[in-house]
Amino acid sequence: MITIDMTGRAPIYEQICRSICGEIAKGVYKENDRIPAARALAKELGLNPNTVAKAYGILEREGIIYSVAGKGCFVAKHDGRADRRLTEDFEQKTKEALAAGVPKQTLIDIVENAADENGGNG
Repeated sequence: MITIDMTGRAPIYEQICRSICGEIAKGVYKENDRIPAARALAKELGLNPNTVAKAYGILEREGIIYSVAGKGCFVAKHDGRADRRLTEDFEQKTKEALAAGVPKQTLIDIVENAADENGGNG
């Protein structure tokens, strides 16, 4: 289920991108699965269709989804692009923390605790 936080600081189109990538990473959407039509998703979430179209455009440029004229948007081959999109901020922050002197084990503990809080996923 694609969700957004209207009070969050992240732009809505970025939240849509992350949500779709999360669904792909979890296996909810598999290769060649059709994702919700931009207009239908916009209506369901109470958004401007251009916002959803912008998110879909970004995901298509990144090779995470593809569109077929008159048919809709579909999940592209799952080669880790959605996972990389979800982890790029994490990777950057990890590098910053290590460069600032945070011990590697502290970061490992944070990841393990987050996985435990998320039901052991990971």
